Amino acid sequence: MTRAVPEQKRTWRTGTAPGIFPLLGHGIAFYRRPLAFLNSLPAYGDLVEIRLGPQRAWMVCDPELTHEVLMDPHTFDKGGPLYDRLGKLMGDGLVTCRQPTHRSKRRLLQPGFRPSHVADYTDLITEEAESVCHAWPAGRPVPVTEAMMALTTRVISRVLLSDSLDEATTAEVRDCLTEVVRGLFVRTVVPIDALFRLPTPPNRRYRRALTRLHAIIDEAIAERRRGTERDDVLGTLLAAARGDGEAAAITDQEVHDHLITLLLTGVEAPALCLADAFSLLARHPEAEQRLHAELDAVLPGGRRPGPDDLPHLVHTRCVVSETLRHSSPGWLFTRVTTRETELAGCRLPEGATVLYSPYLLHHDPSSFPDPERFDPGRWLPGQPTAAQRRALMPFSAGNRKCLGDEFAMVEATLALATIAGRRRLRHRPGYAAQIPRPAITLGQRALVMDCEARSPMPSGARPSAGPSAPRAGDPRASDSGTAGDHGVDNT
Repeated sequence: MTRAVPEQKRTWRTGTAPGIFPLLGHGIAFYRRPLAFLNSLPAYGDLVEIRLGPQRAWMVCDPELTHEVLMDPHTFDKGGPLYDRLGKLMGDGLVTCRQPTHRSKRRLLQPGFRPSHVADYTDLITEEAESVCHAWPAGRPVPVTEAMMALTTRVISRVLLSDSLDEATTAEVRDCLTEVVRGLFVRTVVPIDALFRLPTPPNRRYRRALTRLHAIIDEAIAERRRGTERDDVLGTLLAAARGDGEAAAITDQEVHDHLITLLLTGVEAPALCLADAFSLLARHPEAEQRLHAELDAVLPGGRRPGPDDLPHLVHTRCVVSETLRHSSPGWLFTRVTTRETELAGCRLPEGATVLYSPYLLHHDPSSFPDPERFDPGRWLPGQPTAAQRRALMPFSAGNRKCLGDEFAMVEATLALATIAGRRRLRHRPGYAAQIPRPAITLGQRALVMDCEARSPMPSGARPSAGPSAPRAGDPRASDSGTAGDHGVDNT
């Protein structure tokens, strides 16, 4: 008679981060050197207690423990200092809403971001990316981050609102979002409201930007109601407000909250990802050569990519995935417990703040050897392990995973392919790679690079270093379901 061997339960390590200041907690360390502070935490445990101002919070430092949190949204719901602040900006939208109302909100918005629908946006994305190339004269310095912010603002505003925003308003949205995300970070790590009611210049700029963003959204909604119906996200929301579907009608405030949520989440993160991708490629010529070889093979003559090219842009997508691992714009998130519970053997009270950091998980050497090295080849078909796929979570996981994860991947892949096929960006003399100062998102906010025109390689040419990029028709190029995947299956 055989006996089943009981599964051995993992023993988790717990601890408390040192250096707690009265009233401010770890806020000073978090604000001054946030990434160094994060990297110090795994030495104290898999679950580490920290202080956000006077409040206790727990940072999850292990990918499996992070999945335990994210796959139980009824116990670990959206909330905590980050989402409390975002709620004042976004209202009760898809990102900030609590779990009981999440499903109905997601069902309403999902059709516009399904993979089958994303292909319809290909021309829109490549058209806007091509306009960036036309605005970048060869031999001149170009403001890369600013241009990527303008690009993603135009793309998401067209997806949400068709042509409701003119060029001047689009630029205003970009500038307001930049100011808002900068102010949100300090309000998260030092959640003391009295500090932000003071009439200081940063506080006044933050409030002005916030007020203007809301006004722009309200103006776009009012204009659409006076004009022609359109098949876009705003059209879907207004139909839901009229009660055209089977579900109960949504309120005008919900229409507003959904739009500002999607606008905020759809602009800065993809823009910073693209800016970081160009910066990383300029510092890693082997990866850049492989990218150019693939673009010359898949898009001969520098033609604009279409939806049928996406399965063949394998290395291009891998560059995006590795950028998201190396420099994930979404770097810190919070959850709040809805009941007393246990995590890693530690009893957490109801209302406890739990944090996780994609940056920390993506730079864990036990998951990603030599984590500071930029290596798109990590994500080629057959390369990443199942554990690495689970550890890569730039779009979160579970049923609160980012609604637009595949849209963001397609947008970044197409924009990178379009621009890199026509322009080559070089760091300016004296450039030194610096650790960016995070806000709510992480990335280089003022990147300027020198621009060169790029001619496609002659037919049959190969890059001078590293393995060749997959070509159209190469069996490796057809594995679009795994190449450059972002770690967690769509939900």
